Amino acid sequence: MRIEAYNQVSQVFSSNRASRLKNSENAGRKDKLEISQAGRDYQVAKQAVAEASDIRKDKVAALKSSIASGNYKVETGDFAAKLIEKYEAYF
Repeated sequence: MRIEAYNQVSQVFSSNRASRLKNSENAGRKDKLEISQAGRDYQVAKQAVAEASDIRKDKVAALKSSIASGNYKVETGDFAAKLIEKYEAYF
């Protein structure tokens, strides 16, 4: 048996033992999380948006009633302008 090989093996085991001792010292600590004020504000705003309705019922009701009564008119020029405005970015 070679002695220098034994020394190398014992060094590996002793370094592992030291790291295990160091890790056991940190085992008693607990992690801590702190959220900044900006983060809290973001959470509140996100929750408010999530709870808000995506449909404006008053506008929908008014449009439905004007369509049902036949009073809803679409100006073709306005409609075309909106289409061009929307798809202008793609060209």
